Amino acid sequence: QVQLVESGGGLVQAGGSLRLSCAASGSIFSDNAMGWYRQAPGKQREFVAAIVRGGTRNYADSVKGRFTISRDNTKNTVYLQMNSLNPEDTAVYYCAAGALMASIPRVDAWGRGTLVTVSS
Repeated sequence: QVQLVESGGGLVQAGGSLRLSCAASGSIFSDNAMGWYRQAPGKQREFVAAIVRGGTRNYADSVKGRFTISRDNTKNTVYLQMNSLNPEDTAVYYCAAGALMASIPRVDAWGRGTLVTVSS
């Protein structure tokens, strides 16, 4: 059974930092790109960042230069280091696995999400 479990969300002041983690079970971690999406209140879920096993990364324009995605293939874990946070980053952050780098991305598994709240 595929399982993605996020951790690391919380409340932070604007300008602060948080690191999210996502532990994956099963073969989905080794077989797929891993990444993060987010959904702010009243908005659609949007792509944040993705990384393939070999290390190639992709970021949404809104987070480039502030967020860094990484993965530890020995721990089946993907991370999202978030710096210079602003209130617009407030959202539920979801871990995802699948063909996230494809021209038409496909998500095969979702985590349950972790809430990030950035106060002004």
